[in-house]
Amino acid sequence: MHTNTSSNQALIPQPALCNWIGQSRSGLDKLKKKDPTFPKPIKFGDSRQAAAYYVVAEVQSWLQAKIEARDAA
Repeated sequence: MHTNTSSNQALIPQPALCNWIGQSRSGLDKLKKKDPTFPKPIKFGDSRQAAAYYVVAEVQSWLQAKIEARDAA
């Protein structure tokens, strides 16, 4: 995991994110299309092949919201 000076800005590369949330790459793509609230990636390049990174705090907040929605139902 890549980290900056603040843990709120820690980045996780897409393959590690897939492993963390238990999704394949295609599963993550489907999740992003189905759920517009899923955090957007940061890319350090303009090409489609540029590596995608996600802000860990944003993913954690998204997961927490999903847990809260589940528990409220």
